[in-house]
Amino acid sequence: MLPSTIWAQTGAPHSADYRWLPAGQYDARQTLSSRFAPPTGAARQPVAAGSFGSWLRHLPLQPAGAAVHLYNGQLKTPQTVHAAVLRIDVGKRDLQQCADAVIRLRGEYLFSQQPDKIHFHLTSGHDIWFADWYAGKGFRVNGEAVEPATKAVEAPTHVVFRHYLDQIFTYAGTRSVEREMQPVAMNTLQPGDVFVQGGSPGHAVLVLDVSVNPKTGRRYFLLAQSYMPAQEIHVLRNLQNPKLSPWYELNDQAPLQTPEWDFTIHQLRRF
Repeated sequence: MLPSTIWAQTGAPHSADYRWLPAGQYDARQTLSSRFAPPTGAARQPVAAGSFGSWLRHLPLQPAGAAVHLYNGQLKTPQTVHAAVLRIDVGKRDLQQCADAVIRLRGEYLFSQQPDKIHFHLTSGHDIWFADWYAGKGFRVNGEAVEPATKAVEAPTHVVFRHYLDQIFTYAGTRSVEREMQPVAMNTLQPGDVFVQGGSPGHAVLVLDVSVNPKTGRRYFLLAQSYMPAQEIHVLRNLQNPKLSPWYELNDQAPLQTPEWDFTIHQLRRF
C-alpha cells in the first residue's frame, strides 16, 4: 500500500509524504501542528485526511529558535519576522523566492499524492506539466517565446521533480501564480489559500492553517513565505498583534499586514 494511501486511511503522515526528507527522518514532535496550538478558545478547522490542508498542517519544522538562511548560506536580514523555519531545502541558486515557495509546497504535496497532476504556468502563460517533462517534453525560452524542446526521458523521481521545479521557478512568478489561481472571498479562507499581489515587485504568502473559536466565530490563520533573495520558507510572526502571534485574526474588512508586505482583501486566491 502506498504511504499516501495509508495517510488517507489513518490521518497519520509519514516521511514518504514529505519526499525531500531522508527516509525515516520525519519527526511528528517537530511539526506545525505540534509547535503552534490555536489561540485560547479556538480549535483547528477540520480538514480531510490526505488533503492539502492536512499536509500543510503536518509540515516538518526545524528546531525552535532556528534562523532563516538565504540560498547561499548567509543569514536573512532581518531575523525578526519568523516564528519558525520549515525543514525543507531552499536550493543553491537564487530561485525559490516568494511565489516559488508557494509552487514548491503545492508541488511537493501533489508529488506525494498524484505526481502526474503536477503542472504550473509560466509568466508567459504556458502550462508546463511534470508528466510531459519527465517524458522528454521540455521547453526553452527564446526571447519572449517559449518553444518545445526535446530532453532526456527520465523516471519521475524526486530528484527529477526538483530539476523540473527549478525550471518553473526560473520562468514563473507572482503574476503567473495570481493568474492560475481563482479569487475567493476572505470569509471562505482555508489552508492552502494564497495572498498574492502579482507584479515586479510582487509578493505571495501561503495560508498554512486555520482555527476557529466556536463561541465567538472568530477565525485565525498561520502564514508562510519565502522572500528575496531566495531563502528558507518560514512561518511569519504577527508583528501587529504579538500576543496572538504567530496566528493572525481574520478581518475581511481590512488589509492584511504581514512583516514585509501588505495585501488587500481582494488578493486572496485558491488552487
